Amino acid sequence: MQISAIICTHNRDTYLGAAIDSLLAQDFAGDFEVVVVDNASSDRTSEVVEQRLSNPRLKYIYEAVVGLSVARNTGAKASSGEIIAYLDDDAVASQGWLQILYSAYQDNSKLAIAGGKVTLLWQQDIQPPTWLSPGLAANLGAYDLGDRLVYIENPGLTPRGLNYSIRRSFLEKIGGFDPNLGRVGKNLLSNEELQMTELALEDGWQVAYLPEALAAHNVAPERLKRTWFLNRGWWQGISECYREQLSGKAGIGQLSRGIERFLRGLYKSLQYFSDPAERFDKFVYAYGQIGYLNAAIQGLLSTSNKK
Repeated sequence: MQISAIICTHNRDTYLGAAIDSLLAQDFAGDFEVVVVDNASSDRTSEVVEQRLSNPRLKYIYEAVVGLSVARNTGAKASSGEIIAYLDDDAVASQGWLQILYSAYQDNSKLAIAGGKVTLLWQQDIQPPTWLSPGLAANLGAYDLGDRLVYIENPGLTPRGLNYSIRRSFLEKIGGFDPNLGRVGKNLLSNEELQMTELALEDGWQVAYLPEALAAHNVAPERLKRTWFLNRGWWQGISECYREQLSGKAGIGQLSRGIERFLRGLYKSLQYFSDPAERFDKFVYAYGQIGYLNAAIQGLLSTSNKK
């Protein structure tokens, strides 16, 4: 098997069928498989997959432990491709997605991670709100570094997890995705892809943005609320704190970093007072630092209690 396409899903039966169909319809010259990891769904997920199981490329796996990183690792173990490509359950891959990803790895033996451009799919009669900045659109999955191949050197620009691939040998070497990062149920933990990019670059691998490996991401109506973005910002702050702790950067210095970023966010929010999109963007950033500081304080207290 040359490449394995994996969808990790949790209660997204509305979008899942289109995601699977986009993978089964891939224009790929070699052998590929599609693995759906049902991460403890309680909706019609199993029925949606069962309707398509007559296709020999499709495999269904149930994972009872909730967590995106857990599900990704389960999918990797259940698959056999030398390259593993992850597509979100509410995304749709372009017809040549797998071929573009696979060819990039064949052309570059040092490539560990690659992902492509992501556009947003808006539901009928829904328009982006005036307060949605390009930066906050990235929280909905948008990802565009241009129309040329880019090798990522700044981990903050790492490919989005919804349109993401990784070399199996690298994934196995580092022991898989860290279950302490990544979404778990309804919480919005993240930063697992950023951590993977850091590990790859530190070990001499390369990470690439492939503009032609295009995927489109559905924007659920419930995400077009200010409260969703504030919650997303809060969990982003927590995720960043956890990532630093996992990489050995925990400690009292997190408090000064968090306070400085919080104040900077508030200041920029006031600077952009006349621009509703940028004003809210900077306020979400500042709010996220409260989540960061909260997690940092809890980490310090936990460490103190163990002494």
